[in-house]
Amino acid sequence: MSQNILIPAVLIVSGLIVASAVYYVSSKNVTDTAGATSDLSLVRPPGSDDHILGNPAAPVIIVEYSDFDCPFCKSFNDTLHRIVNEYGANGQVAWIFRNFPLTELHPNAQSAAEASECVANLGGNEAYWKFSDLLFANQPADPSTYPSLATQAGVSGDAVTACLSAGTAKDRVAADSDNAKAAGANGTPYSVILVRGSEPVLINGAFPYDTMKQKVEAALAAVK
Repeated sequence: MSQNILIPAVLIVSGLIVASAVYYVSSKNVTDTAGATSDLSLVRPPGSDDHILGNPAAPVIIVEYSDFDCPFCKSFNDTLHRIVNEYGANGQVAWIFRNFPLTELHPNAQSAAEASECVANLGGNEAYWKFSDLLFANQPADPSTYPSLATQAGVSGDAVTACLSAGTAKDRVAADSDNAKAAGANGTPYSVILVRGSEPVLINGAFPYDTMKQKVEAALAAVK
């Protein structure tokens, strides 16, 4: 009889372990660093120098702090492209990409971020987005390939190399990273949905498309 009681008990415990593991995996959709407390009021307002996809005057703007070598960021990049393709055409939603390289985890993330800013300086917003997509598509991109990827994005590879050597983009990347930390980011991707007339919404991690769609729909419904 004791054996009959023991078997269900083992099954229950095993079930709890599996459930806990599933929860852990599903919630670990962010590359973590040290812990932090979020203060979304410190997110820098959208500006003319931001890299924005969509209507800058959109009532809902997703501000993402990201790392080009973060695998979760790669999947979330695809998700946000789908969101902007769906809601950006009519000007409802826009997406701002800011660099937050986690160099303690990804040694080349800083150089990738600086390269992206060099491309933006040389080729503008359109070239920036092409280059950022190429970085994610080739993740983790070897720094030696940046000139080639820049050429594919429509700018001079030699000019990007010169920009990187001069450290031209260091301050810009540092400013984005500092703002991410001030707002409470402790991993990537770390995003905030800015809603006109309403409170911002934290998106801490790489949520799947269906979840992001629900959050965007809720944000649009809250626009004032």
